This record gives sequence, structure tokens and C-alpha cells, in this order.
Amino acid sequence: MNPAKPGQTRRSPWIVGVSGASGTPYAAAVLRALLAAGESVDLVVSRASRLTLLDETKIAFRDAHWRDDLHEWLSRGADGKPDTFSVDLDGVRYWAAGDLAAGPSSGSYPSKGMLIVPASTASVAGVALGLSKDLLQRAASVTLKEGRPLVVAVRETPLNGQTLRHLVTLDDAGATVLPASPAFYAGATHIQDLVDFVAGRVLDAAGVPHTLYRRWEGELGGGSRADD
Repeated sequence: MNPAKPGQTRRSPWIVGVSGASGTPYAAAVLRALLAAGESVDLVVSRASRLTLLDETKIAFRDAHWRDDLHEWLSRGADGKPDTFSVDLDGVRYWAAGDLAAGPSSGSYPSKGMLIVPASTASVAGVALGLSKDLLQRAASVTLKEGRPLVVAVRETPLNGQTLRHLVTLDDAGATVLPASPAFYAGATHIQDLVDFVAGRVLDAAGVPHTLYRRWEGELGGGSRADD
């Protein structure tokens, strides 16, 4: 990567890793919100997640055409309706999952941290054990060793003892373990509301401002009222 020129701000992205767990709408919502907040994003889409994305959206994510495929994915709502959202991908840099020489594989590569959304039990195990089998796992290991924020939005149920131990290992290492568990107190009426709640909690953990869901204000029934 070329160094920043005088007067330029050095790019410091959030790394977003998408693993093979079900829940591709969660990843899409997080990516849209990061870009809407003016954040730069480095995207890693695992090989397993491509199968999930194809199954859940019918989109075949291709390295050579990642920009077109990503735009089609992010412009869809959680219900699959196309052209639901307007998307600007100028802040996105894409890295192939098999590229272990990519920027995020090194601690000297500047980043604000990493979000794994959704996180499969396989990716959780790989990061907890330090396997670095692909760029997603390697980037997460680098994030931990550099003391940067790592948010792991695990999406699996039920959780067995082995996975729970891996999650405790990640917690001990400084990661934020954030189960993809939608809540209903914010007055959700559509599937997108439930998706956005989880995405919003991921961004809360990362310290990125957003307006994805109605926050609890200490008043019962407040989330069920229509907006003023």
C-alpha cells in the first residue's frame, strides 16, 4: 500500500468478514451502515459464505465481479426485494479469502478493527485456535494480537460445549462475542427491523454511530408507538 501523501488522511478501514453461517442480511445491513457513517471498509467473503449467499439471495459472488455482485446484494432488503437501498461502494476494498498476502493479514496494515458478521462456529473455532486457514481467520487473529476491536456476531443455535469454550477463549482474548439475537422492544414490524437491530448492536460494540433501531429509553411500550 502506498503511504499517504502530505495533506492526505491515511485510510483506516473496518475489516468486515462474512463467514458461511446463515444470516447474510445481517452482513448487508452492517456494510450499508458503515458506509452510511462515512467509514471505509475492507471486505473478506469466505468461500463457505458464497454458498450461503447463493442459497439465501441467489447471488453468485465472484472475485472478478465483486463490485457488481456486492452492489446487487447490498441494494436488496432482508425480504429479498431488489433496489430497496441506494448503495455507494466507493469506500469498499475487497480482498479474496484465499489471499494470505493481503493487507489485513499483517499487523502493520492500518485498520480500526474487525467485524465478523455472521460468524459461523467454524470461523469461531478457527480464530479461537489461531488456525489462520484463510484471510478471514488470519485478519481476526491479527486484530486480536494488535489489541484492536473484534466483534464476533455468532449465528448458530443451539451452541454445544466446544463452541461455548471457543467463545470464552475469544472473550478472554478481548473480542466482543455478540450473538445474532434480534430483540422486539424496539417495535419491529418487518424482517428488516429485526435484521437492523442486530446490525445496530454490532455497530454499537464497534463504537460506530447509526440510526438502525429505536433505543430503549426506560418507558414501557415506547417502542410500539408510531414515530412522531
